[in-house]
Amino acid sequence: MEFFHKVPKIPFMAQRRIWYTVSAVMILSSLGAIAFKGLNYGIDFTGGIVVEAGFPGIANLQKTRDALAAAGYAAAQVQNFGTSRDVLVRLPPSERSAMEITERITTVLRTVDAAVQIRRTEVVGAQVGKELFVKGMTAMGITLLLILVYIALRFRWKFGVGAILATMHDPIVAIGFFAATGLTFDLSVLAAVLALIGYSINDTVVVFDRVRERFLSMRKAAPAQVFDSAINETLSRTIITHGATMIVVVCLYLLGGAALAGFGLALIIGIIVGTYSSIYVASGVALDLGVSHRDLLASERRAPVDDLP
Repeated sequence: MEFFHKVPKIPFMAQRRIWYTVSAVMILSSLGAIAFKGLNYGIDFTGGIVVEAGFPGIANLQKTRDALAAAGYAAAQVQNFGTSRDVLVRLPPSERSAMEITERITTVLRTVDAAVQIRRTEVVGAQVGKELFVKGMTAMGITLLLILVYIALRFRWKFGVGAILATMHDPIVAIGFFAATGLTFDLSVLAAVLALIGYSINDTVVVFDRVRERFLSMRKAAPAQVFDSAINETLSRTIITHGATMIVVVCLYLLGGAALAGFGLALIIGIIVGTYSSIYVASGVALDLGVSHRDLLASERRAPVDDLP
């Protein structure tokens, strides 16, 4: 299946320095937002109180959120839990006791449905939230390190540097967007960022595989021409796969409710940014590091010389 009837001939590598500038601005802006404004961590990371409630019928989540906001719990996170009748309410840390908060939440929820039942109340400590955040960041760091090793072994270290920069590029921009906008950064967003890393490296490997093939078949061509040829040949695949994925994540963002909104938005940002980072960042950096066909050709082995004349 092809998006183009003929392979295009777009000079991608001639434009790479323009996109270097765009990426540099986004990275610096993202790091600045993270450093000076910080992330608006969700209850998963800050700790808080979790209340599980059961409704006799299908729960009206929006009405529940509005009732909690009117009662002074605007920061409450409301989502289905298990079935459409079960609702999980997450509240930020409070000086009040869990029993007092449970009573107040019960009163609020009964304005939505008088037959609601409170099934459990659980206090999530800040230490637990901090541990989740540290483990998530550790997982991200280990993932990036293993990707660098994998690319360096499968291709060459020059490709590995380009791949790791592109792979770091996408999650930094996505996290920076959440820092700049003040949107809640919770476990679902962190899961999306980790998914972005895998998605980005998969796209980069597809391009690099074609680059390797073209270096072996276009030995007299300039490296920039080889990269352009490989990228243009994989462009149909890139547009089709990214377009199909974008349809899914946009539906998640628009129709998945508040519980999946952050997850969907992080993936949308990552796919948009990752579409050009695998082309201009990963390939551009590899090209500027001086990749040539000599880096990919296997060393010639001479036949052993025996004692026979």
